[in-house]
Amino acid sequence: MPEPEKSSEGDLPPIPSKRYFTIGEVSQLCAVKPHVLRYWEQEFPQLRPVKRRGNRRYYQRHDVILIRRIRALLYEEGFTIGGARQKLEGGEEREDVAQSQQIIRQMRIELEGVLNILKR
Repeated sequence: MPEPEKSSEGDLPPIPSKRYFTIGEVSQLCAVKPHVLRYWEQEFPQLRPVKRRGNRRYYQRHDVILIRRIRALLYEEGFTIGGARQKLEGGEEREDVAQSQQIIRQMRIELEGVLNILKR
């Protein structure tokens, strides 16, 4: 008998290979309304999108991963905002670093492949 899914993260679309995402794109990728994303920026110090002209937010891949983690903690695991903040500040930070390092390694391999194609 298959194990029931613990999170609906599998229902979320894959994160495209882009450097920056607008708040609208992140909203769709994470199934969270833009006003909720802006609120979470105030509540979670780790979530700091780049701000450009006109205070427009541009999220990076690690921000999208963090938002998905926050979403899972709040909506699926039942944490409060304060509880989720504590969990992210605690042991989860090491897990995020390892995950970020894995993403960087993957991106480096992809970029080296593109470079090899361009050299031909």
